[in-house]
Parts: sequence; structure tokens; C-alpha cells
Amino acid sequence: MPWLSAPLFAHPLFAQAPAPSVPSPTPVLPPFVPPTPEQAIAFLGTLALLAGLAAALYGLVFVVLRSVFRRLDFELGIAILNLARIPALVILIFGSLRLALNFLAPSTALLWLGRFCAALLVAAFTFLVGQLFTQAAVYYLKGFAEKSEAAWDDVLIPILETIIPPLIYVFGAFFFLQSLGIDLTGLWVAFGGITFVLGFALKDILANFFSGLVLLIDTPFQFGDMVRLPDGSTAVIKKVGLRVTHLYVIDNYCEVYIPNAELEKRDIVNLSRPTPHYAYSLDVSVRVDADPVATTNILSEIVNGHPDILGDLDEKLRCLDSFFGLKQAENGEISKVEAGRLRLLAYKTLNDQLQLVESKLEALIANIRLLEKGGLRKDELRNLAGDFQTILSLFGLRLVGDRPERNRPEKKGRSHLQEEPETLLANTTIGLIRALYQAWLKDPDLTPEDEQLLPQEWEQKIEVLKLKLGRLHQKLMSSGQDETRLDDYTYSFLTWLRDNFKESQTIWKEPQVRMTDIQGNAMQFTIRFYVDNIKLEHWFRGNRVTNEVRREIVRRLRQAYILHLL
Repeated sequence: MPWLSAPLFAHPLFAQAPAPSVPSPTPVLPPFVPPTPEQAIAFLGTLALLAGLAAALYGLVFVVLRSVFRRLDFELGIAILNLARIPALVILIFGSLRLALNFLAPSTALLWLGRFCAALLVAAFTFLVGQLFTQAAVYYLKGFAEKSEAAWDDVLIPILETIIPPLIYVFGAFFFLQSLGIDLTGLWVAFGGITFVLGFALKDILANFFSGLVLLIDTPFQFGDMVRLPDGSTAVIKKVGLRVTHLYVIDNYCEVYIPNAELEKRDIVNLSRPTPHYAYSLDVSVRVDADPVATTNILSEIVNGHPDILGDLDEKLRCLDSFFGLKQAENGEISKVEAGRLRLLAYKTLNDQLQLVESKLEALIANIRLLEKGGLRKDELRNLAGDFQTILSLFGLRLVGDRPERNRPEKKGRSHLQEEPETLLANTTIGLIRALYQAWLKDPDLTPEDEQLLPQEWEQKIEVLKLKLGRLHQKLMSSGQDETRLDDYTYSFLTWLRDNFKESQTIWKEPQVRMTDIQGNAMQFTIRFYVDNIKLEHWFRGNRVTNEVRREIVRRLRQAYILHLL
């Protein structure tokens, strides 16, 4: 047998396993290797080329592009360039140096120099991202939120402003250390373990955090809203934080911090929605032998005579001078009666204008519904566009920019809405709104903070009005798939105009006087009325108005000898 003559361990069955491979040792870099002439020339040439390209790019972006942005009045672009100027310079310098180092012989000194350049690039980029978010993105998001009628963005932006910058700098610090060659594997594992432990330890805080997110998504209030808490106290929403909601309690002049998880479970009445008009009731007792009709007329004249109570404007102007006890003229200010008269007249003019606008919108809706049955033709679209521009002129707006072509009215242009010149704005809706809040600012009972609140609220409504009219204009100029819903879009805007912008008629909010009961030698009357804006006068306007009405009731009923004293 030939296999017997061979050595036993030479058979494949008994062959030894291959010896384990020994990893080759990592080559040790010399501390420093002087560059050869060729390497030096390549390094300097590459560095000069990259420096030239970087200088050209820097000049193109920060000189040419800046001048273009200034010519276009693009504030966001100018702000971004101002913030990016120094970080971009650092990135270009050390980025060019980092690329040029590849042409030199490897050494320990060169390795650490490359790591140092990479770390500086990470630091500059992190700083740039953080500054762009805090100084540009948040600033312009806040401006957008002020122009938006939505409430969620008023809550979301402060939360993002609190969370995002620390996350940017934490991750930037991790990448900075990693760029220096520090092994962060153990740190990441430890960070994950700490996060897991903290999730259990801070479950209440996390519950409040996610409750805050729920409040953000389904926002029942916005900053500045007056709410009634379950204990009956009234408070103002000051801030929705990550863990707690900050409220200011009006009656006690103190601040309350309620955890979001607890606030989410409470029944909260928002007194500021849908409008800042709030209803008050007063109970009045008169002698049983008094004439009920005459008593009702006296009480109606009293409540209609107060300028800060909603009602029929003609009736209020008639009764205004009969209301005594209002603030008199002093320190160069006009009296409460004269300020109220100016405001009521401004309201009357604005309401007439809004009723005209609403009638034009109703006619436009009826016209659209009539024409869209057979499909909108080009000439019909042109007629609708003419009707819409008439409505825009009533608002005090006009289209500027590229208009749709005469023969292609269905084509969307790049036109946008712009206010009419000041000389043409006075008798338009926007001009009358500004005249209204200017007349309102003459009220001697207002506080200094009201002088900022009123213009801010109305200007925000004007900006939202422009946005909605711009969207409606784009819909009317399009004959695509939405042409059968143009009447719905227009009706939706009309509903918003009546419910959220400014009511042209408030018949159901006019004061009501009712005789509710007769007990012994007294008749009971209940007066119900709406105060125009409970957010004014540091949220005490309703209390002041109620007190002045009650005082005038006592005075007038005593004059008529019908006041019943308990």
C-alpha cells in the first residue's frame, strides 16, 4: 500500500492547519520629513491655486451676490451673507490648506496638522449652522408667525429655539473631537446607556415634554390669550415651555407654572376665542311699582351709551352723551366720550366698507357658480379677473409685477399684491382699519402696552388678509383642476373675513335687557352685553366697564326713584 510508505502526518487528513496570520505592525510615522523640491513645488502650487479659487468664490458670493441682494432688497440673503462671512473665510483657508497637505510626505507632524485643520473646519461649520439657525432662521420664522393666524407656530418656534442650538453644538463637539483622532466609540456607548437610564429616571419630565408637543399640535390657545382655569380664576398664557406652561393670574398678580401633562387634562375655557369680545351680565333690582317698559328703556340707554360695549352704532352714538362718570379730558388727552365718538364713527365707516366688500364677494361667488357649470372660457376668466381686481381695489391692494397675458388669462403670473399709495389708501378697507386703531389709541383708559398691542394685532390681520387674497388670486387665475371649486375658495375667504377678520355686523352681540323675575316688592332685570376687547388695559377692561355700567345704573335709577335697595 503506497500510503503506508509515506509519513503518517503527510496524509491530507492529518495535515496541520495553517498558522494564524499575524497582523502586520502599524507603520510608525517619522516625526517630520522635510519635503523634496518636487513636493514643495506641488504643495505651494496647489495651495496657490486653491487660494485663488477660494478668493474668487469668496468675492463672487460676498461682493457680487451681496450687491444683487441689496438691489433686490432680499433681507434674508443679506443677513445670511453677514453671518457666513467669517466662518466661510475660515472654511476656505483651512480647507485649502488641508487639501494641499496631501502633496507632502506623511509624518506625525503632518498628520496632526491635518487633524487640526479638519477640526477647525468642523468648528467653523458648526458655528455657521448654529448662527444661521438662531440669527436667521428663528428671526424670520418669528416674523412669519406674526403674520400667520395659526397658533401652532407661535408655540413651535420658541421650542425649536430652545432645543435645536444645543443639539447642533453637541454634535459639533463630537465631530470636532473625532476629527482630532480621539476614539469616541466608548463615549457613544456610554451616552446611549445614560440616555436609557435617564429615560426611566425622567419619565415625568418626558411626559410633560410630550404633553407640550400635544398642546403644540392641537393648540387650544396662543400667547396672550385669556383663559379661565378650573378653580374659576382667570389667567393669561405667557409661554408654553418644554416642561411647563407659564401663566399670569390676573386677579392675584402672580405667575403660575403648570406641568404640561397636568394642563392637558384640565378643562380650560379660552375667553379670547374666537374673538376678544366677552359677554358680561348684571342683575338689577327695581321697585315693583316701576314701569317695566320705561325701566327697560333706561337700562338699554345706559348700556348702549358706554363706548366700550358692542351694539348698534347709530344707537350708541345717540346715547353716548347721556352716560356720565367717564374719564374727562386731562394732560392734553381728549375725554373718554370724545375718544369713544371718534372710534364709533371709525367703526361705522369701516363696517359700511366691509358690507360693500362682502356684497361684491357674494356677487363674485354667484357669478362663478353660474359660469362654471359649462366650464370656464378664457373670456369668462378675464371677466372674473376684472371683478376680483375691483374687490382688490376696495381692500386697497393692487397687482404688481408680471400680469397674465391678455390672451392667456389662465396662465399664472409672478404678480403679487401691493398696497395702494398712501394718497389712495384712505378710503379703502386697509386704510379704514388703520384709521380705526389710530382712533382707538386716543382712548384715555388704554395702557402703554395697549399702544403696541392694537397696531400689532391689526397689522397682523392685514398681513394675513394679503396672503389669503394672494392665494385666492392664484386660484382665480388658474383654469386647471380647481376651476370647479373657485366658488368654494371664494366662499371660504368670505367666511374667514366675517368670522376672523372683522365682523361688519354684530346684531346678536347687541346689549339685551330682560325682566327675569318678580319677588316681593322688587322686579329683577338682567343686562347682558359684550365688551369690545378684554385683552386691553392689562386684561382689566371688562372689570372697569362693568363697574362703570353698574355705577351709572345706580345713578339713573335713583333719578327715576325706582331703585330697589335690599
